[in-house]
Amino acid sequence: MEPHDAAAEAHPNIALVKYWGNRDDSLRIPSNGSISMTLAGLRTVTRVRFDPNLARDRLKIDRRAAGPAELARATSFLDHIRIRAGLEWPAEIESVSNFPAGSGLASSASAFAALAVAGSAAAGLELSDQELSRLARRGSGSACRSLFGGFVEWLPGTGDDDSYAEPISGPDHWALVDLVAVVTTAAKDVGSSDGHRLAPTSPIQAARVADTSRRLEACRQAIRARDFARLAEVVEEDSHLMHAVMQTSSPPLFYWSADSVRVMHQVRTWRQAGLATCYTLDAGANVHCLAGPDSADEVARRLENLPGVQQVLRAGVGDGPRLLDHAEAASALL
Repeated sequence: MEPHDAAAEAHPNIALVKYWGNRDDSLRIPSNGSISMTLAGLRTVTRVRFDPNLARDRLKIDRRAAGPAELARATSFLDHIRIRAGLEWPAEIESVSNFPAGSGLASSASAFAALAVAGSAAAGLELSDQELSRLARRGSGSACRSLFGGFVEWLPGTGDDDSYAEPISGPDHWALVDLVAVVTTAAKDVGSSDGHRLAPTSPIQAARVADTSRRLEACRQAIRARDFARLAEVVEEDSHLMHAVMQTSSPPLFYWSADSVRVMHQVRTWRQAGLATCYTLDAGANVHCLAGPDSADEVARRLENLPGVQQVLRAGVGDGPRLLDHAEAASALL
């Protein structure tokens, strides 16, 4: 029998209202809803080939053989697809990202969004956007949001059937720019999956979750009105709350570095002086600095001149995933 293969491209996202902590770790049902912006330019390309001649699943990430834990996670994810498709063949997976993995840049979001799209297509499944979002969530919670372009909300739901993302507005609604101040490319010591399990140990988590509906509504209104000042207020507040939970968990998680704090301080100073910019950090030390379209060039220039900033990645508002033809996939995976 002939192998079945497909390739897809997906983008990471930056959470404006964060997801942190699960009500169900196995299903990745979140403790609270979240809102994100899909990022253009940054991408993961993944090719999946189901082949009856393989003895077991094989995985390469950024052109290296994956470790046992990475392979086990991918195999567990593909098992959901295989069961649904009635397929028992092992798979060969190749995945390449054009940005550092494991450093707080949502590499797992783009990776599992791309794997969901490519894997389901290779298995011959025709899934709706909602079904793909639910599937991607099983690999990485934030991946469910990378199934859509523009500004996206993850509805937390109560179980597998109703926990998925849906778009708030498309990529053309608001030309925000995410300027990622990269202060480290090293993989973090504690990954997001392990960090989520620690969230309930923080005395702050319950209050943070209880207040989420207010922050979600403020963020929705800011996006719809393209109100940067209002967006900046809720985005920075939400980032602080998530990191306060991390820092008061048992054991505590400290993702910030001295360079992260320097960037945050400068961004607040620049905004107070009239520049439309704000910051947010996911589970890592790198700082996402959002900027209005008229401020982005100046913010980028200033970030590049800050001590400790190794590079500045620039991403506008991106589209959802797409399947690639063989030539596109081959070029990306070389």
